[in-house]
Amino acid sequence: MEKKAFVTKEQIEEIVKTYPTPFHIYDERGIRENARALKEAFSWNKGYREFFAVKATPNPFLINILKECGCGCDCSSYTELMLSQAVGIRGEDIMFSSNDTPEEEYVLAAKLGATINLDDITHIDFLERTLGYLPKTLSCRFNPGGYFSMGTDIMDNPGDAKYGFTREQMFEGFRILKAKGVERFGIHAFLASNTVTNEYYPTLARQLFELAVELHRETGAHIAFVNLSGGIGIPYRPDQEPNDIRVIGESVRKVYEEVLVPAGMGDVAVYTELGRFMMGPYGHLVTKVIHQKHTHKEYLGVDACAVNLMRPAMYGAYHHITVLGKEEEICDHKYDVVGSLCENNDKFAIDRMLPAVETGDYLAIHDTGAHGFSMGYNYNGKLRSAELLLRENGEAELIRRAETPADYFATFDGFEIYDRLLSDRV
Repeated sequence: MEKKAFVTKEQIEEIVKTYPTPFHIYDERGIRENARALKEAFSWNKGYREFFAVKATPNPFLINILKECGCGCDCSSYTELMLSQAVGIRGEDIMFSSNDTPEEEYVLAAKLGATINLDDITHIDFLERTLGYLPKTLSCRFNPGGYFSMGTDIMDNPGDAKYGFTREQMFEGFRILKAKGVERFGIHAFLASNTVTNEYYPTLARQLFELAVELHRETGAHIAFVNLSGGIGIPYRPDQEPNDIRVIGESVRKVYEEVLVPAGMGDVAVYTELGRFMMGPYGHLVTKVIHQKHTHKEYLGVDACAVNLMRPAMYGAYHHITVLGKEEEICDHKYDVVGSLCENNDKFAIDRMLPAVETGDYLAIHDTGAHGFSMGYNYNGKLRSAELLLRENGEAELIRRAETPADYFATFDGFEIYDRLLSDRV
């Protein structure tokens, strides 16, 4: 698959006149088209709902676009709940899935009317003590343990994950909740991350649909929804084939009709909680080459660093890079693309073949629309970059300004260091 940037050199040269690099920029047209495709893929299920994983890209402008496309929010913290509330998403349009959850987060989730997804059987009593009651609708997160595999391929290792109820605890938990007056139940599971295969969701769906039938049969609980959560990935590498969401939706439909419908459970809603799939391909980190170093290797030093995109440093993750304006040139030069942190893992690419690069060239680092800006930090006193939205009409809109030194020093209450520094400079 050829990976093309959704911005051109000419567009970036115009944008940087107002907003200097580095910055994350998002493609509104791509986001909307993808959200529509997802909705169409699951339109066969009357109760279908997508809860965007806010942690992937917590920006109200972007969340509002998805809201306009019919999406809700998947939240996992107090401030994510606040962000959802701020854009007018509340009630059953919020799925609250957290772990090791503080009391105040459950309180706010209940106040907003969110559907709470419990991570552990002990949280039943914890939630009841915290709220003084149990909501009429509750969900439980399932972790089957062991390895999750498809055929002979091991996809992930849920047994090492800290999340979820065991199988035995699901049955015990549903009985306890039903006895305490809970009326509507949900099942949730996340068993593999960033899968680039159309088979993951239908394989997961079969496990959860079969579990739903057993839980209903043995506990009498009314299963209102099955939440397939996230896990649908994106092709970070050019040689990977992307998922086909319509094929995935149709495959889940077939499993639904094989398992749930014969059991008299054809009214169960299907939910998803996608982050990477919804936003990942529709974001670029745009950065400028400011130095070149010729030592034991050839280095391109850029004005972004791992604080702007930590996945390569943290996971060794691959992100494709386009040298804007040189898309048609031969990639016959080998570079390490690096940032300025005092850490040797601050590298966006190692031994990457690119066209000949000159100082001043702009690089578009692909697939940063999810888990890009959101994982940023301030190590070395680095400041988080701006976020821009490329509107469908081609105009660039600022949707989060870049941090300033004043932001960095703002939390030193009682020690007005920034004001002092400004006065010293004067």
